[in-house]
Amino acid sequence: MQFALGDVHTLGGTSAGKALHLADLGVATTLHALLGADPDGDHVRAALGRAGVLLESYNSERTERHANLMTPAGERVSLYLATPSPATADTIDRVEAALAAAELAVVDLSEVGAAIVERRLAGAAGAPIWTDLHDYDGAATFHEPFLRAADVVFMNDDATDDAWALMQSCLDRGPRLAVCTLGTRGAIALGADGSRASVPAEPADVVDTNGAGDAFFAGFLAASLSGAEVDGCLAAGARQAVTALSSEHLHPAVAAR
Repeated sequence: MQFALGDVHTLGGTSAGKALHLADLGVATTLHALLGADPDGDHVRAALGRAGVLLESYNSERTERHANLMTPAGERVSLYLATPSPATADTIDRVEAALAAAELAVVDLSEVGAAIVERRLAGAAGAPIWTDLHDYDGAATFHEPFLRAADVVFMNDDATDDAWALMQSCLDRGPRLAVCTLGTRGAIALGADGSRASVPAEPADVVDTNGAGDAFFAGFLAASLSGAEVDGCLAAGARQAVTALSSEHLHPAVAAR
């Protein structure tokens, strides 16, 4: 038996984390998500709205919920308590149409995301896809279509002893750029042309590590949209990660709710 040192009930989810930080950085962003007509869905809508995130929600029988068990060092086990009901074909069509009209599409690992990337691999047109593979080990089959459909891929080094080799294996499947976060050791990037870049982690008073990777992704993406080179994008990602690390929420804007 273990006793928790504390707990917090807050907005979660990798897509919400990215959208919150992109909105904070002034990037015009719309989050597409399956939400239930339930109290949790109402809380999600309210928190995103207060933080200035534009939301396009689609009906689900329930809202996704999970419990993260954290160690003081930031290690995490995520237990899914509820997952959205399967999206209808009409929902997939609407999401795909929205992404086709966007400048860039961030497609996260999910059943809806899987349907989108499968259509892309089958020849559907659309905006360049950036995707976050999280703790990808180089072999997981669920990640494979996301990887092959993506222009840029992000990951962390939790499941590898050789981040450079992992990134190269990703690039061999088609992306032009791979980025890997290394926790307190910073982050690295590898281009399809063989170019390498790295950045140290920014100093931070760590309150909670949840959402730091999403904040890094958003900082990197915002800098890229502004025309920064890879080195500058890595530095911007590292700076934005501090915003998440310094809050018990995905972004401090959520605390107001």
